[in-house]
Amino acid sequence: MGKKIVFFDIDGTLLDENKELPSSTVQAVQVLKEAGVYVAIATGRAPFMFSDLRKKLGIDSFVSFNGQYVVSEGNVIYKNPLERHKLHELKEEAHENGHPLVFMDEKTMRASVENHPYIHESMGSLKFSHPSLDAAYYENRDIYQALLFCKPEEEYAYVLAYPEFRFVRWHSVSTDVLPVGGSKAEGIRKLIERIGIKKEDVYAFGDGLNDMEMLRFVGTGVAMGNANEEVKQIADFVTKRVEEDGILYGLKQLELIK
Repeated sequence: MGKKIVFFDIDGTLLDENKELPSSTVQAVQVLKEAGVYVAIATGRAPFMFSDLRKKLGIDSFVSFNGQYVVSEGNVIYKNPLERHKLHELKEEAHENGHPLVFMDEKTMRASVENHPYIHESMGSLKFSHPSLDAAYYENRDIYQALLFCKPEEEYAYVLAYPEFRFVRWHSVSTDVLPVGGSKAEGIRKLIERIGIKKEDVYAFGDGLNDMEMLRFVGTGVAMGNANEEVKQIADFVTKRVEEDGILYGLKQLELIK
């Protein structure tokens, strides 16, 4: 029997809507590892945003920034930063429109403006505070993901103007900015190639629109009970909600744990 791996999204999958980690999930991940199954995280978050969670679950392999920064057993194996010149153009145009940005590398994040209500609202939903100001943060370092703060109807103009970037909305006033072609699926591909696991032995749990490519790509894609309806439609299996021990239930139903 080949080696298996399970990827877990964080927000709405490992963590409930209050950003709490159910004790049943901690237990399930432990049992999974004891059964000899690889466990990894696949998230839109930056590495610095879930270091405590990795420690708590004992996980050292992950796909972060929706696939742009991949770590296998503590070693960085793939980096795919945003194109710096185009990011500068985006910032200039966004500022003309009154739309701020947040720039993120693997270590921290910085905002292009101070004290903006959209940044407070969306970052607050993740239990993070408004990042400090450094509008030039992208100029001399690799940025793997930016956040653009605008309403959905304002996003389309950027989509047309910047074909080098992929825009993935995660909040009513914020959208992720990624390199085109970048996705959790691509990050997972890099990781399973590195550790030598076949696609049919790959499982993934997710709930959001940025999880759809991942769930389609892996051998078995699992949507949480609290997932977006579109995500449930493309999943191979729908488990219970996070707060209803959905991870534990799903792993048992898939016979990955007893």
